[in-house]
Amino acid sequence: MPAQQPAVSVIMPVLNEEHYLRDSIRHILEQEYAGEMEVVIALGPSTDRTDEIAAELVAEDPRVHTVPNPTGRTPAALNAAIKASRHPIVVRVDGHGMLSPNYIATAVRLLEETGAQNVGGIMHAEGENAWEEAVAAAMTSKIGVGNAPFHTGGQAGPAETVYLGVFRREALEQQGGYNEEFIRAQDWELNFRIREAGGLIWFSPELMVQYRPRRSVRALAKQYKDYGRWRHVVARYHSGSINLRYLAPPTLVCALAAGVVVGVAVTPLGFAVPAGYLAAIAAGSVPAGKGLGLKARAQIPVALATMHLCWGFGFLTSPRELANKVIASRRPAVRRDSSQV
Repeated sequence: MPAQQPAVSVIMPVLNEEHYLRDSIRHILEQEYAGEMEVVIALGPSTDRTDEIAAELVAEDPRVHTVPNPTGRTPAALNAAIKASRHPIVVRVDGHGMLSPNYIATAVRLLEETGAQNVGGIMHAEGENAWEEAVAAAMTSKIGVGNAPFHTGGQAGPAETVYLGVFRREALEQQGGYNEEFIRAQDWELNFRIREAGGLIWFSPELMVQYRPRRSVRALAKQYKDYGRWRHVVARYHSGSINLRYLAPPTLVCALAAGVVVGVAVTPLGFAVPAGYLAAIAAGSVPAGKGLGLKARAQIPVALATMHLCWGFGFLTSPRELANKVIASRRPAVRRDSSQV
């Protein structure tokens, strides 16, 4: 490892993260990295002790700074933090993400080796209680999320998008940062513009971020409903981005609803559809829960059903008006040569 490495700015959008913020910052400040580092926390209008904890972190370490994000929206927070930061490498971290010890050093090396504009890796879900362990098992299983490499792993190589991301600042500035109309899926949209401009997005399983799952069924349901809602926005924004993995949850919701209607109105055979689904997630929970306690294993089917059905419901009920608003805000990709004219 060279004696000195490029200076990095770590940006973090934060809203109601009192449970994990201090631990997340600790994982950043204790990185095995020889270069200069700063951490910029963009504070949304939290209703818990997040702001108080952030103030303590600023007082404890001169590398930590905060900026306000009155909207509470993630893309606005990211843009505010980018604007307030100053180093050539920009590392995105969430308030409930825990970087592995050599995450930044590995990412900087990969940027250099691949020539990529953005690199990212695996969202490694880990729980602290039985429910969170169940959600983590669901989120890292193929029955839960399909073949998404940043959930389940895979070979290093070019990618459509990556989890979080470590960027060259020039790429962010060239594209004008995040599109703030994308309340969710803002990473995908920015990476889409970077790729359109000829830039490379690189996935590597060497990069791992520990992720803390949502702490309740209700919070998980909202998270996945939002995922589905915004995935449909993305599909309307860029028709070539949809695939069978994304269509599976809404298809499942329609099939289950049809099965129940047929079972009630026509023949009890219709109930074979929801019964078959329940049997499938029960069977799929067995390998997913390997090594976990009985309480966690018993809750994996609940986590799977919540993820599948809420994602599908969000996709099916995503209003076209939302997509139209986002499409109207479309930012064309900016190529390096045109930005320098």
